[in-house]
This record gives sequence, structure tokens and C-alpha cells, in this order.
Amino acid sequence: MNAYTLLIILSGLVIFSYLFDLFAKKTQLPAVILLMGMGLALRFAIDHLGINKPGIVDILPALGNVGLIMIVFEGGLDLAYDRSKNVLIRKAFVSALGLLVITSAAIAGLLHWYTEAPWISCIANAIPLSVISSAVAIPSVAHIGSKTREFVIYESSLSDILGIVLFNFVVSNSTFGAQAFGHLAIEVLAVILLSAVFCMLLLGLLGRITHSVKFFLIMAILVLVYAVGKQFHLSTLVVVLGFGLFLANAKLIPFKWFHERFMYPQFDQDMAQMHQLSRETAFLLRTFFFVLFGYTLVPSELRGITTLVLASAMLVLTLVLRALAMMALRMNVRPLTYITPRGLISILLYLGLPETYRIPAVSTGLLFAMVLGTCTVMAIGLMGAKPSTPEAPTADGPEVV
Repeated sequence: MNAYTLLIILSGLVIFSYLFDLFAKKTQLPAVILLMGMGLALRFAIDHLGINKPGIVDILPALGNVGLIMIVFEGGLDLAYDRSKNVLIRKAFVSALGLLVITSAAIAGLLHWYTEAPWISCIANAIPLSVISSAVAIPSVAHIGSKTREFVIYESSLSDILGIVLFNFVVSNSTFGAQAFGHLAIEVLAVILLSAVFCMLLLGLLGRITHSVKFFLIMAILVLVYAVGKQFHLSTLVVVLGFGLFLANAKLIPFKWFHERFMYPQFDQDMAQMHQLSRETAFLLRTFFFVLFGYTLVPSELRGITTLVLASAMLVLTLVLRALAMMALRMNVRPLTYITPRGLISILLYLGLPETYRIPAVSTGLLFAMVLGTCTVMAIGLMGAKPSTPEAPTADGPEVV
């Protein structure tokens, strides 16, 4: 494959991804399904035509991580805080953590019963299949009511972060005693402190850069901090979300010294440009990631009975547990029950599984089936949602999200 053929394919993928996004807005069918399907079709065409395969599959994890950073950062920029959102944020955190733990336990139990693999391996494999993907959920809820949309942004971003924390905790510890949990607590506190310091430093840098190129510099620093943290098994995605939230709400910080030292005249203009740049970068990275994931799938894995049985059982478990959680939290069961897609973060965690924890039954085909199943269910659940629908009150009066 020569350079011009590759350029034709890459530019064509971006054009088709744009068309898929337009189609998704009309049909509520997540564009990631179409992108993965295009990846499968691309693999079939390349194999059928005997074209030399491009050596770009190895960049899949790196591409996915940068895409995740951009998507979570963009989600944070969308969230303007006020005190009335405290209840919503608490519910989002409880939902993200509770469902991650309960769903992981349920899927691990299913895997242990079905495969008789060790419990630790079952838990490690269950976590990627239990994390809500912000990369899929956030773009899919752009048209629904503001409170429900904000809940999904908080919940899915927190699910990504908590999923990474839990996954790293499980695969990095051979035992789970007081020492392991002590290290986890220290890690969480260190990341929160790092996030606070990093946000101040980056905002100060942003206001002092006079070069015409500064937004990609800021994003490169974000990626660098995330990657360095990941080398030490720190959940530095918190830093990414925190920086987005910090920029979106910097004007609300009530300290005069902060406004004198960190706020500058072009702040609003810079935020608008950064938001647009992060949105378009996330779109580009998401396009190539899901196409490449579809390209790497082995078609024979998608036809196995074991894959279909396990995926169906996991999908039912996921939806039942989520419906019960939404009712317990007194939230709109529809459409929130259906908004539990698996996607980019699930794939990244699965690719990061150590060989010693891998279970043959948990293949890329099973992962693809879960992504496809949860995204299809979400599409069906969102079909009845209307733009900016007022949130329905509960019987006792308070607002439901």
C-alpha cells in the first residue's frame, strides 16, 4: 500500500465518520457501531484484494488513550457548576461506583461459573465489561434534557476513572489486605493533590503564552501528565477531568488573588477555541480508534455460541442491575437504564490485561458483542427522548434526573 492509497483511505474514513455522526443524530444509532462495521469491512476488502496490510494496528492503545483524554476533557468543559448540582453529582458518583462494583461482581460470578477460572482472573476480566464508556455516552446524549445529559457526563466520566482505579488495583495486587487499601488511599489523595496543583499551573501558563500555537501545547502537556501517571499506575484521568471542570468554572472561584493572578482578558475567547479544538480532535481520534478496533477483530470469534451466550447473559445482568439502581436512586428509569454503553475504555482496559489474567472465553469477539449490544440497547432507549425535555417531578416533589 503506497502513501497515496493510505491518504485516500484515511481521508475517506473521516468523511464517512462525519456522515455517520449526521446519521446518528437522526436515528440515535451510535456512530461507533458504524465505525466498527466499517473497520470490519475494510479488513475484508484488504484481505480479499490482497493489499499489503498497513502496520498501524499496534498504535491502537495509544490512539485510544489520547482519544479518551480529549473526550473526558471536552466533557469537563461542558459542566458549569452551581450548588443546585450537588445532589446530581452525588447521585452520579454513587451510581458510577455502585454499578461498577456490583456489575463487576455479577459478571465475575458468571465467568467463574462458566469457565471455572480463578476468581482474581474473573474479576480482572469483568471490570472492562462493566465500565460505562464516556466516549460513547457523552456524544449520544447531546440532544436530551440538560439535567439528564449532565448526569450522564458526570456518571460516565466517573465510571471511566473509577474503572481504571479498580482495574489497576486488582491487577497490581496479589493480596487485598490493609496494606493494599492503604496504598490505594494514598494514590487517590496524591492524584487529587496533583490535579489541583496542575490545574493552577496550566491556567497560569495558558494566560502567559504569547506564541500563536498554545492549545496543542496545553493538550500535549495533558497527555504527558496522563501517560507519566499511567506508568506509575496512577489514575491521572482525574487530572484531565479536573482541568476541564476547572477551566469551565474558573470564574466562579471567589478569591480576589486568584482572579488577579490567573484570569486574563482573552480567557473567554481562549476557552471557546480550546473547546472547539478538543471537540474536533476527539472526533478524529474516536474515528480512527473504532475503525482500527473493528479492523483487528477476527470474524470467526463473532460466530461462536459461547460468545453469544456469554454476551447475552452479561447484557441482561447489566440492564437489570442498572434498572434497579436507577429506581433506588429515584431517577428517570427511561432513558437512563439504557444509557450504559461499553466502548473505548472497555477496549483499552481489555488490551491492558496481563497475560496471566486472560481467560480464553473473554475474547475480542465477546468485547465486540458487548459494545454492539449495549450501544444498540442505548439507541433503542434514546429513540423516545426529546430535546430539552423538562425533568419529571417525583411524587414527593423533588426533581428527578
